[in-house]
Amino acid sequence: MGLKLFIREHLSFFIFELLLVIFILSLYWLDGFRNINTAIYSIVISLILLFSFLFIRYIARSSYLNKISQLPTVMEDALQKNAKTTEYLQTEQFMHELYHVYQLEVQALYEKQSRQEKFLNQWIHQMKTPISVLELLLQEDGPLDRKNVQEEVDRLKRGLEMVLVNARIERFEEDMQVEQVDLKRIVTETINDHKRLFITNHVFPVIQIEDDLIVASDSKWLKFVIGQFITNAVKYTFEDNKKIVISTEVNDGVIQLHIKDEGIGIPQSDLTRVTKAFFTGENGRKTGESTGMGLYLANEICSKLGHQLTIDSEVNEGTTITLTF
Repeated sequence: MGLKLFIREHLSFFIFELLLVIFILSLYWLDGFRNINTAIYSIVISLILLFSFLFIRYIARSSYLNKISQLPTVMEDALQKNAKTTEYLQTEQFMHELYHVYQLEVQALYEKQSRQEKFLNQWIHQMKTPISVLELLLQEDGPLDRKNVQEEVDRLKRGLEMVLVNARIERFEEDMQVEQVDLKRIVTETINDHKRLFITNHVFPVIQIEDDLIVASDSKWLKFVIGQFITNAVKYTFEDNKKIVISTEVNDGVIQLHIKDEGIGIPQSDLTRVTKAFFTGENGRKTGESTGMGLYLANEICSKLGHQLTIDSEVNEGTTITLTF
């Protein structure tokens, strides 16, 4: 197979060389040089030199040609080094780099699939709790406790929103629409969407944002991000009558949104890892409801929107999340 490939590759070269010799002899013939024996001798010597050159060239390329003429059975076959010429050495280097790129893409795809599967399993497990509570409430005699039902429905809605965001984050650019956003309006709407969460946990929001403060962002994704910060702030505030202060700071045209709670805080050992996928830390184990995906998704969205996210916290003092536009 390698010899056939070599012949097909150099057939045009052989024909060109033969035509070149015939052309030169034709010039001599037209110039009056009519010695047939010399012409035949010239053609034979040219062919001998040509075949010698091609033979040496084939020997140098035979191992490489034999390798590429056979279909590989595993990807590692592409990593064999058989080339001896500059051109084929460059080709092998290209194939090795291509294999490396392929491995990176496969690894990224595997990690993405593994993350999706792990998140879905955790999400399904957590959604069993509100469903079980709803079933118990429906089995009780007497009037239905609408307040408890609404709380469990809200938990289901937040869980569904989380899994939908996780599914859409891979194609974020297709769903992103950056526009001029009224920051106070977005924060107010987000707090209103979570008002039952505040009431249930006896936590009070305080908004300290200037009117007509405009930032460039995507309103839908920004609401999800702020909603995630608010949900975490309320969830990890275990004492009643605590506050969550949402304020802004403007310095040299840079707008910062601060969300400060009076909750249990985040240990310093966990602070650098809270935005990693599936990291729950000490606080997540206390509540037993954390998927470890909320802050991860929020951080990913902020990165794609070009917003800087920073988290400062002290145990038993509270946490401050800052979003810089």
